[in-house]
This record gives sequence, structure tokens and C-alpha cells, in this order.
Amino acid sequence: MHDSPRAAASDPTPEPAAPASPGPVTADDLDLAVRLAVAALREAPATAWDDRAGSLEWTRWETVEHLNDDLFAYAAQLGLRTPPLTANVPFVWESRRPGGPANAIHADRAAGPGGLLQVLEVTGALLASMVRTTPPSVRAHHTFGDADPEGSAAMGIVETVVHTYDLADDLGLPWTPPADLCARVIARIFPDVPQDTDPWPTLLWATGRGDLPGHPRRTSWRWYSEPRP
Repeated sequence: MHDSPRAAASDPTPEPAAPASPGPVTADDLDLAVRLAVAALREAPATAWDDRAGSLEWTRWETVEHLNDDLFAYAAQLGLRTPPLTANVPFVWESRRPGGPANAIHADRAAGPGGLLQVLEVTGALLASMVRTTPPSVRAHHTFGDADPEGSAAMGIVETVVHTYDLADDLGLPWTPPADLCARVIARIFPDVPQDTDPWPTLLWATGRGDLPGHPRRTSWRWYSEPRP
């Protein structure tokens, strides 16, 4: 009996497909993250803003001011066309109390939580605008790597989504940012973490805020904001 041509043929084992890239981080991603954060935080009780935020040593009000300050600072760093890549732009950063965050941006307490969240909207818009208009060749100083505009957007998104988690989790406020947005951020500035796990729990684990099966909990962490080849 003769083997059929199909049986006789030796089909090579196909190579496994490379995982699809989640794509670049964009200013639209940052806009979305800030918009969702503001909507979630509007549900916080008015009496909760002076309580401590999750595991942080700051109050919820101070934590949002810190987030506002981060977004503002990343935007400012992108504004330097001939930047000294060794230091931050020399604004005055100061704390309002011992142990509080040192910020250049402070919200008027008389404006209440609504005013605080307006500042968050504005600082997010400032960074998104700088990401859209800054040439990709520009680098912004950061201790975790001098960032291009995409890296600056990714840093702003991480600050937004994880600090919103700090604020919302123990209040029982729903907070789950979009998986595709988290996947793009992980691919851009967390190359040392798993890229094939559920993106939001992975991002929480990468920033020391959660567990990831098969991996020890992180007690220290960093991102890599410099562009990679």
C-alpha cells in the first residue's frame, strides 16, 4: 500500500505567532484616564477628603494634589526645547504640612473637592496638549529615564490610574481602567513585568499595590521612561 501524498508530506511545525503589540501610548489615552478618574472621584463623600488615602501617608486631598503636581511637572519638563537633562524645571515645591507631599501645584481649599478635581482636569489637559505638540525627539528629565512625549503620557497615566485606585479602593468606589490602555502603558514603561497577564492587576502588581499569581509581591518598583530602540 502506498502512502498518500498528505501522509507522506512532512509539514514543518509552524512558528508560534508573536504577541500583537498593544500599540503606542497616546495623548488620547491620557485624556481618557483623567476623564475616567475625575468621574470616579466625584462619587467620593465630601467628608472623606481629609482621611488617609489607602496605604499612603497622605490624605485623599493631598494625594490628588500630588497627582495634579505630577501631571503639571511632566508637562513642564516637555516644554524645554533645550532641556538640562539632569534636573527638574526649578519651580518651588513645598509641603503644606510635615510629611505631606511637596508640590508646586496646590488647589484652593475654599473651592472644595469640586475645585480640586477641576485642577486635575486642567493639569491632565496640559500634559495631553504637550504630548500632542512636542516633537518626538524632545526628551524630558526623569530619574527613571529621560522620557519622550509618549513616555511622558505613559507616566501620567500610571500616576492617574494607580492614585485613583489608592483613593477609591477603600471607599468602595468602582475603579477599573480599560485593559487596552493599561496594556499599552505596561508595554511602554514596564518592560520587566509580564506582558501576557490581565493588564490592570498586572499594573497594580507592577506598582506594589497588588498580587500577581506566580510572582512575589513587589516591595519596591520603578518604570523605564526612556525610549527603547
